[in-house]
Amino acid sequence: MAAPMFNVNTHRHDPYRTFKFQVIIDGKTVAGLRKMGALKKKTEAVKWRSAGDPSHERVMPGGTSYEPVTLEQGLTHDPVFEEWANLVNSIDGDSATSLKNFRKDIIVNVLNLQGQVAMSYKLYRAWVSDYQALPDLDAGSMNTVGIQTITLQHEGWERDTSVAEPTEA
Repeated sequence: MAAPMFNVNTHRHDPYRTFKFQVIIDGKTVAGLRKMGALKKKTEAVKWRSAGDPSHERVMPGGTSYEPVTLEQGLTHDPVFEEWANLVNSIDGDSATSLKNFRKDIIVNVLNLQGQVAMSYKLYRAWVSDYQALPDLDAGSMNTVGIQTITLQHEGWERDTSVAEPTEA
């Protein structure tokens, strides 16, 4: 018999879906969020040989790096992407004018189908490295939604283990 996938909702057999999520920046949920890139980390493999056993290569973990995360937002009047991007590189050329505010911890919540927070992750010291204010504009494309994007560099992430599996109805 397979191991249970859920401890609280033992009747559940399907994993969580990826279309119900929220990103919280400065304590506010980002409006019109369409898509978020995956949380990925990679630990470098360090190879070495021992003098007493030069024919066998050993491998140990080295430094860990975290891939940038891209957020896509439908064009709205929510200024969170633009304001954050401007903290890193403002129009007047005074780069990173607010060292206190340009790095932010953000929260990513995965929701179940009832909209309850099922899992939560925190990204540490994120900042905007790439900002696209407008997509390509095309007068011949009537069924296209305008999307703006930011790419976040960050110094790691971890799951918030205090968020327990919610009881589903």
